[in-house]
Amino acid sequence: MVEVMMNSNGDYGYMEQEEEWEREGLLDPAWEKQQRKTFTAWCNSHLRKAGTGIDNIEEDFRNGLKLMLLLEVISGETLPKPDRGKMRFHKIANVNKALDFIASKGVKLVSIGAEEIVDGNVKMTLGMIWTIILRFAIQDISVEEMTAKEGLLLWCQRKTAPYKNVNVQNFHLSFKDGLAFCALIHRHRPDLLDYSKLSKDNPLENLNLAFDIAEKYLDIPRMLDPEDYDNSPMPDERATMTYVSCYYHTFAGAQKAETAANRICKVLKVNQENERLMEEYEKLASDLLEWIRRTLPWLESRQTDNSLAGIQKKLDEYRQYRRKHKPPRVEQKAKLETNFNTLQTKLRLSNRPAYMPTEGKMISDISNAWKGLENGEKCFEEWLLAEMMRLERIEHLVQKLKHKSDLHEAWTTGKEDMLASQDFRNCRLAEVKALKKKHEAFESDLAAHQDRVEQIAAIAQELNALDYHDVATINARCQRICDQWDRLGSLTQVRRTALEEAEKLLEKIDQLHLEFAKRAAPFNNWLDGAREDLVDMFIVHTMEEIQGLIEAHEQFKATLGEADKEHLSIVGLYQQVQQIAQQHSIPGGLDNPYTSLTSKDISSKWGDVKNLVPQRDGTLQAELRKQQNNEMMRRQFAEKANNIGPWIEAQMDAVAGIAMGMQGALEDQLNRLKDYEQNVIAYKGHMDELEKIHQGIQEGMIFENRYTQYTMETLRVGWEQLLTSINRSINEIENQILTRDSKGITQEQLNEYRASFNYFDKNKLAKLSPEEFKSCLVSLGYSIGKDKQGEIEFQRIMAIVDPNGSGGVMFDAFLDFMTRESTDTDTAEQVIDSFRILAADKPYILADELRRELPPDQAEYCIQRMQPYAGPDGVAGALDYMSFSTALYGESDL
Repeated sequence: MVEVMMNSNGDYGYMEQEEEWEREGLLDPAWEKQQRKTFTAWCNSHLRKAGTGIDNIEEDFRNGLKLMLLLEVISGETLPKPDRGKMRFHKIANVNKALDFIASKGVKLVSIGAEEIVDGNVKMTLGMIWTIILRFAIQDISVEEMTAKEGLLLWCQRKTAPYKNVNVQNFHLSFKDGLAFCALIHRHRPDLLDYSKLSKDNPLENLNLAFDIAEKYLDIPRMLDPEDYDNSPMPDERATMTYVSCYYHTFAGAQKAETAANRICKVLKVNQENERLMEEYEKLASDLLEWIRRTLPWLESRQTDNSLAGIQKKLDEYRQYRRKHKPPRVEQKAKLETNFNTLQTKLRLSNRPAYMPTEGKMISDISNAWKGLENGEKCFEEWLLAEMMRLERIEHLVQKLKHKSDLHEAWTTGKEDMLASQDFRNCRLAEVKALKKKHEAFESDLAAHQDRVEQIAAIAQELNALDYHDVATINARCQRICDQWDRLGSLTQVRRTALEEAEKLLEKIDQLHLEFAKRAAPFNNWLDGAREDLVDMFIVHTMEEIQGLIEAHEQFKATLGEADKEHLSIVGLYQQVQQIAQQHSIPGGLDNPYTSLTSKDISSKWGDVKNLVPQRDGTLQAELRKQQNNEMMRRQFAEKANNIGPWIEAQMDAVAGIAMGMQGALEDQLNRLKDYEQNVIAYKGHMDELEKIHQGIQEGMIFENRYTQYTMETLRVGWEQLLTSINRSINEIENQILTRDSKGITQEQLNEYRASFNYFDKNKLAKLSPEEFKSCLVSLGYSIGKDKQGEIEFQRIMAIVDPNGSGGVMFDAFLDFMTRESTDTDTAEQVIDSFRILAADKPYILADELRRELPPDQAEYCIQRMQPYAGPDGVAGALDYMSFSTALYGESDL
């Protein structure tokens, strides 16, 4: 028996395959029986459309009439009018007409003649029917560029792949247990059988089940006998292919619906993913803006308890904020920009409109809010440091005022009672003169203390200006001192007047006591001032200031020689008085009526001054070492900052250079950017070291550094900008790769677009102005005239590349425009056509149809968003898939 096969040229010929199988002992005698049954059933499935059929395949086609009728039914064409005679030549003529028609369809019949068919040759008749089946039932089957037998086999493999115990490799043994037939039915009509209950051990049951269901529900007649099929060691391939081709054509409509459903699912998944990205962006943006909104009042607050400890606590809180609270927000901001750019790229690639965030949540809004935050940080830190300096100054002034006030109040104790005393009324002349001289000495002493009172008033005034928290107590004490000073002045004048009146009555005076008093009083005041200066507290911030104090101290020490001479001279006066009093036995001669100072007082204070000098030396040297240490920290900070600052700037320039896109393939650029990112992460330790040095500088109250132009704040901002620039550049390159791969453009094309873009980007802003963009288009071959029509065309293009009207064209938008017209993307019309297939050509679709054809989540997605169908031919529950499909590609809430 010969087999008709299609060769590589698409022609049909005979191969002596069955004779070869017969010689090798592989031919199964049951094949002819199987072919007779299958081909008969197949012919009847078509002849019944013409109201007839056959019982015996080799007898009923002998006159050629039903053969011609069969060809007309399956081809839909009309054959030449048959000969109605019953003679042999009439039959041969009719069969030849049928064979000629087959040949006209591109089939070359070899060794099949009309005489063999008319004579009832079974093998030739079956071969002819197989030729017809191949040409009209199998040849047009196409799956992934495979046709005929290979395409039909691939279709079976695809449909049965998910099913257990099914492995379709051929059209004989692979279908023997019946499970492959059941799997094909279940794949397309799962409502007709429960595949999970089937067993490979029951081939007859499986075959009968499949054949019965196919005949009853799918209108596919029984073409195979289950018993013969099961008992044959190798069922006939032709019979199986014929029967399976009926399954293929029956389910062709379902296949079309499946293709349509797959397209819709693809489109809906794109929209669902875009919606998820939009929601994520909105959530991240809201969270970041809310955090900035909550943080700004804290940074803008200037409330303090006016204490150094309180402001130090605020500074510690600010450091904690910079180290722990802000870094995650820097990462969140970078992620937000990355997500936004990725979303816009996906929207462009899927032919969707650009995403416009909720009002107030644009990237520009977030950038402005972030700038406000950074400005708030800068102002807050400046305020903290200024407040710390102010409070330190206040603390110093309060201690200084207390010290001077204590000295002054100790000096004035009893002075009012002394000035108000009338002791001179009962004194002798010498005593009165002594009281007068003593009062003159007191006036000199009083005048010497005027400077201290003015200093106390000046300190109090400065504390008022610095807003000291307990300024009321300071003012009250200062007022008491000033009021007392005024009373002392008044009482001094009154007493002096009284003594001058008494002086007229008193004549004798002890010149030596007077001389002692006159010289001892200023020297005593000088000693008091010197002691006060030697223990005076000071605060300095620079080497120059401490060196100035040391120089002043050295100048003071240079005057000690003259002071020692004055001390010896004053002590000599007392010794003279002592000598005269002893020599002349003057009663009370050693009592100096002009001063309460004694030689012992002067010597004691002089000894104190000499002891305080080396102590002052030690204090100044300790402060000098402190300032030297501060100078060392300034140099350490400057050395580190002068390395980090240029390094950050160099990295920024390198990243900007890579982002310009002219340094190799995009993957190479991306890898280089990621290498830079790793280098920056590895370099973070240098910033941490600098932060530690900066903390020491702040704790040391160091407020300026002449060795560097960099501040910690500028380096922090530069560091954050570097991280942001790398993240943004990586995201841009990834989006360009996504665009390049989805658009199918080559690296050379991408380099050409980038070179053109960079050439016209004169200001290197990574953005083309409208005029630059127009020049770039002209250079690439676009014809944009200077007339009105050319301007209209250019504005149309600008609306595409700059939909938000920002006034500039980014490279991603430029690249998308240059490639979008050659890209094969889904369209609203394609989606509408897919829905129309699922709806069986109705202008509307029902919820049940969506649930039957689409996955549950996507079916519900459509049902919730589709508007009711408003056409006159609608039914209850009809949904408008056309407006839904259009909305997917336009401005909508979908």
